[in-house]
Amino acid sequence: MEKRMSEKKRFSIIARGRSVKHAIRGLRIILKTQHNAWVHTFFAIFAVVLGFYFKISTGEWSAIILCITTVLAAEAFNTAMEIDMDLTSPEYHPYARDTKDIAAGAVLLTVIGSVVVGLIIFIPKIFS
Repeated sequence: MEKRMSEKKRFSIIARGRSVKHAIRGLRIILKTQHNAWVHTFFAIFAVVLGFYFKISTGEWSAIILCITTVLAAEAFNTAMEIDMDLTSPEYHPYARDTKDIAAGAVLLTVIGSVVVGLIIFIPKIFS
């Protein structure tokens, strides 16, 4: 008998492990295929190094970590949308282009916000 999607599956540590394995595979795909992910990773590492150098507060660390994860997650969603658009709309279509551009714009928004947060945190420390 076929299982319905609405039926709950029993909790399984093995299944959770597989989920993590698939997620790590997804991260590898992003790092292998997306040059911007490398740029984001470089600046994330740079921000962490600055954070240790300037001994930033717990609150500042929280903001930096939130910015890093938000930018990388936005890049991941952007990549997933690009892959989906390429699959579902292999021929040029203006809506597919719009979808890709909007997703890229979302990444840009997170980057701009993260740069502003970084400047707010690090500029006073650099000039003091």
